[in-house]
Amino acid sequence: MEDLQQLKVFGEVVARKSFTRAAVALGISKASVTKIVAQLEKGVGVRLLNRSTRSVTPTDAGQTLARRLVPLFGLLQELSTELSDFAAHPRGRLRVAAPHGLSLSQLGWQIEDFIADHPDVHVSIHLSNRDDDLVMGGIDVALRIGPIEARDVVVRKLRPVPLVLCASPRYWARRGMPSKPEDLALHDVLTYSLWDASSRLPFLVDGKTHYVPVRSRLDADDAAPLIALAVKGLGVTCVPEVLARAHLGSGALVPVLKDAMPQTIWLYATYAHRDHKSAALRAFLDFLTSSAGDSPAASLRQTLSD
Repeated sequence: MEDLQQLKVFGEVVARKSFTRAAVALGISKASVTKIVAQLEKGVGVRLLNRSTRSVTPTDAGQTLARRLVPLFGLLQELSTELSDFAAHPRGRLRVAAPHGLSLSQLGWQIEDFIADHPDVHVSIHLSNRDDDLVMGGIDVALRIGPIEARDVVVRKLRPVPLVLCASPRYWARRGMPSKPEDLALHDVLTYSLWDASSRLPFLVDGKTHYVPVRSRLDADDAAPLIALAVKGLGVTCVPEVLARAHLGSGALVPVLKDAMPQTIWLYATYAHRDHKSAALRAFLDFLTSSAGDSPAASLRQTLSD
């Protein structure tokens, strides 16, 4: 930016043929103009202006530079206008990271509505269950389910995500349904290692989260294989309800201990910077917040708070 300032000052001197008039136009002192032009000449290693007590004229090198500045400053002005448009109007590419299962359930209709409302925004969806570095990955906003460690990102809570403890009817018929959380110690469990690598399940006991050690037969950092294996009768799994909703609705999976499921899991939006967000990112965050506010869980929270 310092080089651009030097070029701008030089261009004003050439256009106005005077250090004094250039200083007035730029709103700085004549001494500052003289110093900046001298720094520019020192940097390029050639005299750019011929100075006399009555006039200032460009040298051959100065004329060459002055001619090149006209299209350069025109391009910079065009670029400045275009960048300002990014800040003022939702447009351009928006890179969104989301878990695999969420993209096939809740996120699908939300993206459809967002695209319909913002025709100048192109959404690129990156499916990943890993909490990757947003800046290194070029991600504008990441949707994540579960507890989250806010490191160098801004975190916005969107909506609670209920958990469901479930297994196939065949498994329950063979092993029996648990009547209390401690009964899970006697079952084969398929554990979700994305949030907790230890072999335990969370339950709500007397208003507090209580962990029950379990015998894990298999763990995964993606809910999809856990759900698929639970449907086949391999064991019990505890996953976000939204990811297993289709199998719960069909009866392929049967939930248990509904009242003991904790309410500590949330859907979050995370992004790297609080300031200077693009209009597209601001619009998407506002859209997610609005969608979360329209959710049944959010409506229930509002009713309870009233």
